[in-house]
Amino acid sequence: MTLSMVSKAHAQTYGIRAGLNLATILAKDDEENYSENFKMKPGFHFGPTAEFPISDMFSFETGLLLSMKGFKSSETQTIFGETVKYEAKMTLFYLDVPLTAKATYDLGKAKVYGTFGPYIGLGLAGKGETKITSMGKAESEMSDIEWGSDEDEDDLKRFDLGLTVGAGVEVKSIQIGISYGLGLANISSYSKEGQKINNRVLGISVGYKFAGK
Repeated sequence: MTLSMVSKAHAQTYGIRAGLNLATILAKDDEENYSENFKMKPGFHFGPTAEFPISDMFSFETGLLLSMKGFKSSETQTIFGETVKYEAKMTLFYLDVPLTAKATYDLGKAKVYGTFGPYIGLGLAGKGETKITSMGKAESEMSDIEWGSDEDEDDLKRFDLGLTVGAGVEVKSIQIGISYGLGLANISSYSKEGQKINNRVLGISVGYKFAGK
């Protein structure tokens, strides 16, 4: 693959991509799945991309994408006749590097493509927020995410790794695609009792490819 990329380096193309993220997480331990009622949290992704041809149909695609991940949840309970609403939200910012194989089929006026491969992510920043509403009054609490592997001090591990699969259509220099990122790395800093947290992201994007060289 490397030799093919080098031999065809004159045809490599660069671009820029941006779009919508719909993110959630899988959170569970040995006894319970805590994320069954989590909802997708909207966010964004944005960054440069590069594509290196291997043949007329296949290529290697990568990039450097700022990507918003996380989750949100909402639950309502009745306690002593009073309705209490619990809301939680986590916003995470990652720098993701996709390393995907890409297959493209030319339909004439447009091209369709599919992508598959791993991605590497690095946590940059994040915030967690909880809100409790009862008797018409709301109390909120917000805190910064602490990155690291210390079970007593940190919230999440900074390194993420997973698989991404996608498909889309190209019309001239414009790309419109959809992708799904399946986090495989356990990003929970707390590992006792089988606790596990994985990122999940559905992405919808629009990209522009500059002239190759």
